Amino acid sequence: MTSNEIYKALLSICKTENVMRNEPMKNHTLTKLGGSADFFVTPESYGEMSEIVQLVNRENIPFMLLGNGSNMVVRDGGIRGVVVQFSKLRDLNVEGTKLIAQGGANIIDASRLALKEELTGLEFACGIPGSIGGAMVMNAGAYGGEVKDVIDHVKVVSKEGDLLTLSREELDLKYRSSIIGKKGYMVLEAVFELKKGNREEIKEKMDDLTFQRESKQPLEYPSAGSVFKRPPGYFAGKLIQDSGLQGKGVGGAEVSTKHAGFIINKSNATATDYISTIDMVRKTVKDTFGVELELEVKIVGEEPAEK
Repeated sequence: MTSNEIYKALLSICKTENVMRNEPMKNHTLTKLGGSADFFVTPESYGEMSEIVQLVNRENIPFMLLGNGSNMVVRDGGIRGVVVQFSKLRDLNVEGTKLIAQGGANIIDASRLALKEELTGLEFACGIPGSIGGAMVMNAGAYGGEVKDVIDHVKVVSKEGDLLTLSREELDLKYRSSIIGKKGYMVLEAVFELKKGNREEIKEKMDDLTFQRESKQPLEYPSAGSVFKRPPGYFAGKLIQDSGLQGKGVGGAEVSTKHAGFIINKSNATATDYISTIDMVRKTVKDTFGVELELEVKIVGEEPAEK
């Protein structure tokens, strides 16, 4: 299909205002980096999402699902094909002790609703800057809590466009991984099973975790969050700090002086700067300690065109 044909096909599924062409990805990632997506689509229903998946499969169009861009670096060459974001699918509801969240909702907002409804179990998520869908893909966790501790089931779209419901057991939730990421499923909705709690106790815990996060993390700069997974027997941030890398970087990107596990966009960095800084950190830690740092962030998109 030509670019115009793809555009018309997407408009046959979604409203005009929900289909954008050549959309800068820096507008949709927390690093504020990245080139443009050929098509950026925000469906308003599960049915629309299913139709989009069937279209890209039928026509062999490159496709990517974006959460809220918190754990991702988009290369400066941008993304070919169709990028879908569930920013129009972000409803949150409570039924008894169950919290139902659409895939595009922020997990922080889910934790706040749980507080309002005096439900305990999601306090750990009060500082995680990701969508429900992204949190499910990587079994997001912080301060001793993880999604796997409270999830009941999820509704997903498969790569073929089928709507599926997966139980907690079927999700195969492990450290920063799940069946969702392995199979390329797209999370439409997650249902959390929480417990009744005391509002003041829940708020006190959330306030404490928020203070810990704000005092230790460089939230004043754009970043992709924690860049590396925790190596067995080590802490990534400590290895980077002990390698003398804080304050160092390439171009406008820099290893944070506040938390060595973060790489920040300090001064109009490009994605190439950011990725080069990641590579520098990995090489230095490997040379210094013999430890291979594994990425927690996802790097996607095309290399920039040669000038």
